[in-house]
This record gives sequence, C-alpha cells and structure tokens, in this order.
Amino acid sequence: MIENEIQLENVILVDEHDNIIGTMPKMEAHLQGRLHRAFSVFVFNSDGQLLLQQRAEEKYHSGGKWTNTCCSHQRLGEQSIDAANRRLKEEMGMECTLNYGFNFTYHAKLANGISENEFDHVFFGMSDAVPQPDYTEVAAFRYVDMETLAQDISEHPEIYTEWLKICFNQIMDYYHRFI
Repeated sequence: MIENEIQLENVILVDEHDNIIGTMPKMEAHLQGRLHRAFSVFVFNSDGQLLLQQRAEEKYHSGGKWTNTCCSHQRLGEQSIDAANRRLKEEMGMECTLNYGFNFTYHAKLANGISENEFDHVFFGMSDAVPQPDYTEVAAFRYVDMETLAQDISEHPEIYTEWLKICFNQIMDYYHRFI
C-alpha cells in the first residue's frame, strides 16, 4: 500500500467492550497505540492445513513476517464479516464461507514506534482454492499443519507476527474442536 493511502485510511477506535468511540487515521492510531477494531482470517484446506501468508517487505509494520491468511481493519459502518470477506478477496484473491470464531484484545509494541492495540474479531474458513495474492500485500504463501506451525513458532518466533503468536493457543483450541 502506498504511504499516502496508509495516512488517509481511518481505523475505528473502540473501548474495551468494542463500543465505537471514534475514528482516527490508521498510522496515527498505530503511533499512539490507541485501541481499535480489527479482524483476522484463518483459512484451512481439506487436509486441515492452515494457509499462511508472508507479509510484503514494504508493509508499514511486520514486513516479511509470516502470519494468518489475512487481517486488516473494518471500515466505519462495515460489518466485521463483510470486512473479512473483502480483505480475503483483496489480499489473497480468494473467497470462502467464513464463520466467526472469537475475539481477543492485545497490545504489542513493534518497530519504529508503532504499536498494535487491537480488538480483533477472528474468522475461520475452509477452502482448497489456490490463492491469487496481491503481491503488494503478500510476499509468499504456504499451507502448514498446525503441529508443525506450533513447533516452528516455538523455535523461530521472530519470523511470525505478534498477533499470530498471541492468539495461537486459541486458534489451536478452535482447530481441535472444529477442524
């Protein structure tokens, strides 16, 4: 994404109960560490493997790190499920039925004075479609089984995004119950 687009895009500021309290330019919210609404999508294939993406190096934070299938921020007036479907299509070039799983909040300090402070809505889907990623957003993608991923996160935490590591136990719980 072009730097000017990042500056113009707003995020939805929320309280600890996900009630909207305003909006703010995305970069400003990340520099100030303000709690805002976000979502994460986890797509599994029929073999139970999770589709991961490696964030493009040019991303304004966490560039080059491996993470869940896609994630982003809702637009004002946009339902979380609609935002999740929109970004799955935009980032990974695919569609599938998504189901709400859970939400969580986290605050993680990142490089360059940026921090993520998000009320994250998590969605799950199943698909064997071949991703057609937007390479301005996604450097690479791969499918991985959850046990291998758990071991790799443990051995190489620095190559994964903070939010993936923070919610990973909840993802494993969901995986063991539903996949």
